[in-house]
Amino acid sequence: MRLRSRRLLPPTVVRPLLPPPPFPFAAIVGQPELKLALLLCVVNPTIGGVMVMGHRGTAKSTAVRALAALLPPIKAVPGCPYACIPEKTAGLCTHCHGPARKAMAATIAVPVVDLPLGATEDRVCGTLDIERALTQGVQSFAPGLLAKANRGFLYIDEVNLLEDHLVDVLLDVAASGVNVVEREGISIRHPARFVLVGSGNPEEGDLRPQLLDRFGLHARITTITDVAERVAIVKRRSAYDADASAFTASWEKAQHKLQRQIKSAQKRLPEVELPDAVLYKIAELCVKLAIDGHRGELTLSRTATALTALEGRAEVTDEDVRRIALLALRHRLRKDPLETQDDEVKIERAVGEVLNT
Repeated sequence: MRLRSRRLLPPTVVRPLLPPPPFPFAAIVGQPELKLALLLCVVNPTIGGVMVMGHRGTAKSTAVRALAALLPPIKAVPGCPYACIPEKTAGLCTHCHGPARKAMAATIAVPVVDLPLGATEDRVCGTLDIERALTQGVQSFAPGLLAKANRGFLYIDEVNLLEDHLVDVLLDVAASGVNVVEREGISIRHPARFVLVGSGNPEEGDLRPQLLDRFGLHARITTITDVAERVAIVKRRSAYDADASAFTASWEKAQHKLQRQIKSAQKRLPEVELPDAVLYKIAELCVKLAIDGHRGELTLSRTATALTALEGRAEVTDEDVRRIALLALRHRLRKDPLETQDDEVKIERAVGEVLNT
């Protein structure tokens, strides 16, 4: 009996599907308040993040995820779970101390991390590395989402549905820039400086006022009613769905222009002057609106300075304060159930009286 030789076929290589590129930030139609708030927080992350509330399907999450492709890359230490800055010799990270940090510098994309609603506190903050503990008998720290978001953005969709104790943790870490974890005999401190961006639908409930106040800016988004803009939205989204790569490439020039504007604004920011006359008016505006605490003045000052830098100017003016007053103050007003005047009307009237506009 004669045996036939069988030809061996080469093994089939299964390649994972790459996710499509994010929708270009420059291609988003309308929503100037949302886009301005995000850009200002990119220029000056100390503003304190953005809370975006609006109707369903108004590009809230699309705009935040579009930041990933817009942000200029940063230098970091390769392999560091916190993306430490190579030029700095002092820090909280134990993974990359030593004189070799500068030589190990690498360019990475700015992290934009999604925090799912079902995430546990251990997943967010980090916890004991169970695998190493079981296999090697070593107590070791497994970094969480806060570590991954360091020097970047942490995005929470439907933040008003997140458990309050987790929101408290996120806001405390975002304000201090340090995450402290104490689990099973481990005590870890690591850098966690990120811009917190939350979005939600007001029909599903609001955040508690004391939590809402911790966000630097509050953008309210409404459904676009202009017919031409609604048509443009459908056309651009259809083109993106048909060929995401080609559509993204067609907006590359506009994206690069925005990137250059952001880089220039970040460099210019320390040199922007905030005159005392404008600062006094900022403080007077907060007093007139009975804003509790001093976050109102701080946020107004930082946001107006960032706006000035973004537009390539050297000195903050009253007009800059007027343009960002709603973004910075609408969520800081005291809630009075007997008040009949809308918050936005109240702020605009106060701005007109203080700035004489």
